[in-house]
Amino acid sequence: MAKQGEKDYLKNIGEGALQHALNKPFSDPDCGALLMEIGAVMALLPPPPGDLLDLGCGTGWTSRFFARRGYAVTGQDISPDAVRLAAEKAQAEGLERLRFVESDYESLAFVEMFDCAVFFSSLHHATEEAAAIRAVYRALRPGGVCVTSEPGYGHAASPESQHAARDYGVTEKDMPPALIQRLGQEAGFREFAVYPHADALQKALYAPGLVRMGSGLIRGARTWAFARRNGIVWMRK
Repeated sequence: MAKQGEKDYLKNIGEGALQHALNKPFSDPDCGALLMEIGAVMALLPPPPGDLLDLGCGTGWTSRFFARRGYAVTGQDISPDAVRLAAEKAQAEGLERLRFVESDYESLAFVEMFDCAVFFSSLHHATEEAAAIRAVYRALRPGGVCVTSEPGYGHAASPESQHAARDYGVTEKDMPPALIQRLGQEAGFREFAVYPHADALQKALYAPGLVRMGSGLIRGARTWAFARRNGIVWMRK
């Protein structure tokens, strides 16, 4: 049932939420943090050119950013509506070297086709996250990199997550770095690193009135410690 909820999500959220999804990140109240986050993810990827797999891409805003960066991008999503809208948006923007495929990221058919892969706030919707990590491992070429930007502890209990799970039948899970690293190690990944989310850095470094001379280093250290519970994960095959 959860996977059907993911497939039907865009049909059920209403026109306003659909327009928000189509126009991210600029339609989002946290646009600044989203732009910082995708910048952080790009900094952790091998430089273009290269083949990039964007997993659970939704309506494709991240895929379009990666394509503009210079990657040959395959955006994957389980929702046929998302794939259709993403392809239409990319065509309207004249983006080349960008395609979208409808599939389940827990059972990808790709084998050693990509230099890098990204889960941008999508792995926490998995029914079987271990299967998704194994599928991505198979899809990467030797030495390929997977970067995940996922919500950590407390996500599933948030009011927003509970609303989405109850009203739209989607899966909402905590997806902390320790779990991702363990599953990555079991799948065969051999190198790992964890970094703070951009929204944590934004709050620590840029929120008005929070940072003063003399306190920034302490607050920064706390931010890096927090990343162990809720941060970006980098893994190399």
